[in-house]
Amino acid sequence: MSKELHGDIIVIGGGLGGSMAALSAAKMGKKVILTEETGRIGGQLTSQLVPPDEHKWIEQFGCTGTYRAFRNRVRDYYRRNYPLKEAARNNPRLNPGNALVSRISHDPRISLAVLNDMLAPFIHTGRITVLLEYRPVAVETSGDKVRSVTIRGLEVEGEVTISGSLFIDATECGDLLPLAGIEYVTGAESKGETGEPHGLEGKAEPLDMQSTTHCFAVDYLEGEDHTIEKPEQYEFWKNYQADFLDHKQLSWFGPDAATGKSKLFTLFPQQGLFSLWEYRRALDKTLFRDGFADGDLSLINWPQNDYWLGPIYEVSEEERQTHLEGAKQLSLSLLYWMQVEAPRHDGGTGYPGLRLRRDVAGTNDGLAMYPYIRESRRIKAEVTVKEQDINAEYRGNKGIKKVEDSVGVGCYRIDLHPTIVTKQLFYTPSLPFEIPLGTLLPIRMKNLITGSKNIGATHITNGCFRVHPVEWNIGESAGYLAAFAHEKGVEPRAVRHNSALLQDFQAHLHQQGIELHWPEIGVI
Repeated sequence: MSKELHGDIIVIGGGLGGSMAALSAAKMGKKVILTEETGRIGGQLTSQLVPPDEHKWIEQFGCTGTYRAFRNRVRDYYRRNYPLKEAARNNPRLNPGNALVSRISHDPRISLAVLNDMLAPFIHTGRITVLLEYRPVAVETSGDKVRSVTIRGLEVEGEVTISGSLFIDATECGDLLPLAGIEYVTGAESKGETGEPHGLEGKAEPLDMQSTTHCFAVDYLEGEDHTIEKPEQYEFWKNYQADFLDHKQLSWFGPDAATGKSKLFTLFPQQGLFSLWEYRRALDKTLFRDGFADGDLSLINWPQNDYWLGPIYEVSEEERQTHLEGAKQLSLSLLYWMQVEAPRHDGGTGYPGLRLRRDVAGTNDGLAMYPYIRESRRIKAEVTVKEQDINAEYRGNKGIKKVEDSVGVGCYRIDLHPTIVTKQLFYTPSLPFEIPLGTLLPIRMKNLITGSKNIGATHITNGCFRVHPVEWNIGESAGYLAAFAHEKGVEPRAVRHNSALLQDFQAHLHQQGIELHWPEIGVI
């Protein structure tokens, strides 16, 4: 069974970038079709269980107006619906999880509710059509243009062929790029290719991608036993020790981001140690009425469940499934180890009170619907952002690089988790950066725009372009670009190459609450 649909703007991938691309195009009156591989829009925040990674100025500036509105709506959701204590309710910067990593860590289901509310007016009027649990399987092209994308149902039989004027690839792995024959790169570039100070010596390694993580959610009920069934690969992961580390994978040690050396963590807070429990905690029960929550809720995206044994794209389907399952087994093994064998802070063994929250994940196995993908296929773009453009050490007194064709801003440290081939990690301060319009434009294809982590970045600069507010900004600007080009009757690249169109487009972005430039504020 197959059918056909047509829209003005076709957005494939409903993560943060894709959802915002659909929203911004619909705001400009376009008919949008949005597809998503999982059962939830929202990507990192929802189907991947990753709370926001943000910079320290996020409350004042450095993100789009809609991203700030999203954060405020999350807080308002808790104030309207949850029994907050008075001090928490009156805190304008309420952080429901009091997490160490995020100023607004919260339950992924709240993210989903808020995102659905943001899109709802346009879904209800038919401006946006959302197709969940569909994966792209084919792309029809004619010359340098995409004509249609065929998607296949994962839970229902049949295919849908979607045609349109402009297409946005906002998938987690840049899935349209190989299907459409679009030029792209993967993995780590060589120093000779990019001139980046920390590029690989010698040749590039296309499979040297960052590790993925299959996240999960748990709470803790002392005195209860919620031990899961022993995972099939538990013995492997219990004994596994990577050759680049001097500790076992399942331990309270992890590679220190800055040095790569083993660093001792703790589960619950202990003096002088980093608490993994508080790291990405999504609900701090002390903020709520006594007795409301049985325990805190924590999202497990730790060094201990980073999976680097192989990639989940650019390999055969069999290999892909092997590594998807391997990442799941690692996460389940981590949980089982914590429940049964982990050294306790009080001298005992195991925390059987750790309860896997299947309801939070929305899955039967309790794991996220989709692994956290840190690094995507990346287009060969009109502009590629390189390390020397943003690394604080190499910018020196040049300061923030001003971008003439800016379509937004971002900021985060360059943060690369251990990679698949060379097993390298990299962590260094960067300057706040501006997002060039040229990074969204393939060098050849005329009617496709990138709307997620698949833009013109390198393996290194992807390390700070991958975080939540940046992906959000990329997708939002991509949607506005597609709608603007559609309205003007021009190709997206014409907006960049015509100074009058560019000025008009940037004025529109500014009017929509998208910041285009940074003040001089230093390093992060």
